[in-house]
Amino acid sequence: MLLPIYLENYLFNVRVYLTGRRRSMQMASVFSFSLLRFVVRGFSEKRVCLLTMCLALLLFQGCAMLQRPSGIAAPTETTTEPPPSQPVSPQPTAKKSPPVQATLPQTGQASWYGPQHQGKQTANGTTYDQAALTAAHRSLPFGSKVKVTNLANGKSVEVEINDRGPFTENRIIDLSEAAAKTLGMLESGTATVRLELPSGQ
Repeated sequence: MLLPIYLENYLFNVRVYLTGRRRSMQMASVFSFSLLRFVVRGFSEKRVCLLTMCLALLLFQGCAMLQRPSGIAAPTETTTEPPPSQPVSPQPTAKKSPPVQATLPQTGQASWYGPQHQGKQTANGTTYDQAALTAAHRSLPFGSKVKVTNLANGKSVEVEINDRGPFTENRIIDLSEAAAKTLGMLESGTATVRLELPSGQ
């Protein structure tokens, strides 16, 4: 009798599918179709019983296909690393400067930052040196030279923009300790200043 062979094949295919093999899903579908054809062609004995069994198996197969077995993980995306023989190109450390938004001359509050930032990397990739005449500005291009004048005492200094800031709303520039000392604002911590292009630019 052919029915037990079909059932054995069918159960094997369902078992293989439940272990996560994709091909088994196609095989189970092909088997179900052939089993249905076999039944429809007219298996002589116990048609109603056989038809009921086939429909139950089809229903079982449909439920099994809708659910992913819990032991099978969804496919994940893998990244490949370059082979060790190929050198990896170093990433540039300097960050790009945003477009110039500030217009000079500019007047506002200046502050300074020193020892707590000494030796740390600035926004343009250089190392902060509190003894250098440098400054942080929100939007002037890195490398720009700016003349800073303390409006309270008239002292001026030329600084190079190498960092971003200040991050306090009411300030327009953060100066290095050396620049703040030149302007005579170390003790007060802040001063009203005017920023302008150095003479000759």
